[in-house]
Formats: sequence, structure tokens, C-alpha cells
Amino acid sequence: MTATAPPTPHFQDHDLAPGYEFSEIRYERRPLLRPDGGEVEGLFNAWIWLDNPRQLNSYTTRALAELILALRRASNDPAVQNVIFTAVGDRSFCTGGNTAEYSEHYSGRPDEYRRYMRLFNDAVSALMACDKPVICRANGMRIGGGQEIGMACDFTIAADTARFGQAGPRHGSAPVGGSTDFLPLFVGWAKAVESCTLCETWTAHKALQLGLINGLAPVLKKDGGFLPNPLVVLDARFDEWGRPLYGELKTGEEYARAKELFAACETDFSLLDREVELMAWKLANTMPDCTTFTLENLRRHKLLHWDRNREGSRAWLALNMMTEARAGFRTFHRAPRAEREVDFLELRRALAEGAEWNDELLARCAPYARDGAGEGTK
Repeated sequence: MTATAPPTPHFQDHDLAPGYEFSEIRYERRPLLRPDGGEVEGLFNAWIWLDNPRQLNSYTTRALAELILALRRASNDPAVQNVIFTAVGDRSFCTGGNTAEYSEHYSGRPDEYRRYMRLFNDAVSALMACDKPVICRANGMRIGGGQEIGMACDFTIAADTARFGQAGPRHGSAPVGGSTDFLPLFVGWAKAVESCTLCETWTAHKALQLGLINGLAPVLKKDGGFLPNPLVVLDARFDEWGRPLYGELKTGEEYARAKELFAACETDFSLLDREVELMAWKLANTMPDCTTFTLENLRRHKLLHWDRNREGSRAWLALNMMTEARAGFRTFHRAPRAEREVDFLELRRALAEGAEWNDELLARCAPYARDGAGEGTK
């Protein structure tokens, strides 16, 4: 009797856009790796890269649409076991929305920005609807909307040079694209309310201590060896009030010396990639349906708040493009680096006097935000 080959499995094409070629993100299908670096035959991870390093991997309108398509592609691929969500370069995972688009296209156009926020909301939801575990590989700054899409992932492994935080209230927005929903679940109310309003960033070591991320890895290399981030206090110290300084940035001359050492190092992501691949390996060594259902139930804690608030937040953010967002984003994009924030106190003083939102108000507190102002200064 002649042996017959097993039948080739047949799957329907469930992609939203079959054959779509990505242009503003990268999508890679990489083999699942064993802890010793060996490849597992027939199993893969989908690596999704934000690809705008020149602008700190801020996401454009098209990048958000492509992220949604990429996550659906990974969900529909039976050979893909995990999604690794990361970005190109060594400075930034994502700093949020693209300020050039915000400043020059969306400012003053609430109806258009509401359409944009539909894409952003759908991208956040798509991360939490992915049928595969999603690991955020935070290769650098995760700020503003970048923090929000990062928290929508299931796990985060970070470079120890990464920074985490919000930017909205200092640049004309509010962190209601996920941070006000998710951050209290990660770090508790007290730290969440500080981060969302004051916009002071956390180091990766502080983020690990607070429970925001799952792990970190050194990425700075000098004379052939890895060094922990020299900018961060990593020993047992306390300030004058007895508050622990572990994970905080160094200050004064010590910071200046550390900055020189930092600049003398090269960046090597091999240890970060090893930690990310190890997490993916561990997840692959579980029952797939049980793991997916477990993640879906855990995600409900985030979705409980997100689904309740996202549409109202979208409407508010759109209307805000007529006032504070218009002033803040245009100032950040158009002004010289040293003047990228509005004059907050003058703005508050003008509003206390009953000023209307018009060019006269902007001339007092945000002159670069006026129509036609600041062209060619970027």
C-alpha cells in the first residue's frame, strides 16, 4: 500500500485588506525562538514596528489605520503565536500623535479630528481585541498617546533607558485616549493622577517598581560590556524628607557626569530582544485557547473603563481642537525649542479676565498658534 501525504490545511482569508502593502509601519513574521536561540519550525511571532524615527515614532493618521490592519493580520494567521509591538530606532517607542499633523491639519477642525480619533480609538481597541498575546517592546520613550497604546498591550518589556509618561495638559490635550482609563489599574490612583496632570515622566526602573511594566534590560554598551542606565539612581538613597530615590533621575553634577558616560556608550538591543523572545517562548508553552481566554478576561478590567468613556472622550478632544489644543499643538510644533509651551499663567490670567478664544488671546499667551504665525521656524 502506498503511503499518502496528509492533506494540506485550508484556511479562508479573513484579512480586512488582503494583500495590503504597509508603508508607514513595518510588519514582520519572525520565527518563534527557543531560549538557546534556536528556531521553532512552523511557529512565528508577528513583529509590528512603528516606523517614524525622525519624529520619535509619532503615529500619523495612516500609521494608525495600518496598525489596525496589522493586528488583524496577526490575529488571523494560525502560525503566529504572539505579537511584538515596537518601533524603529533607539530613542523612542512612541511619543503619541504626530504634532505636524495636529498643528497644521487638525487644529481648528473639530469634525476632522473626530474622524481621526475614530482611527485612534479603533487602534487601542484592536490591541485589546487581538487574538494573540501582545508584548510591547519599549525601545525608548513611551509618552502621551504612545503610553496609551503601550498600556493597551498585555505585557511590556522595556529598555532601561526608556521613559514613561503623559504630555497632554502641558500641550493642550487630556490623556483620555486610555491613560485615565488604564493607568490607575497599573499604578494606583495617587501615582496615576500625578502622571496624568503633572506630566512628569518615570524612568524604566521606576515604571518597573510601580508595576507599569513587566521587565527591563540594559541596552547601553561600553568597552564590550553592558552598563545599567547611568542617569538613574540604582542604590538605596533617600531625599531630605526620607522619600526613596531609587529609580529617580540623578541631579546636579552627578547627572552631568552620568550624561557624559551615557553619550560615550553605544546602544545594543540584544538583551532586550532576548527578554522579549523569552516572554514569547513562555507564552507559547501554554494552551493557546486557555491563554487567549485568560487574556480576554484580564483585558475586561481595562475595557470596562475604556468602552464606557472612549466615545465621550473622542467628542471632547475634537471640540478641544478649537481652543487649548489649537494653542498647545501649534506652539509645540512651530515655536523654537525653548518656547514650545504656551504661557500658562498668562492664559489663566486672560481667562480670569473674561477673554474670549481669539487671536487677541493667542497673542498674549501663544503667539505661534495664530493663523499664519511661525511658518518656517520649525
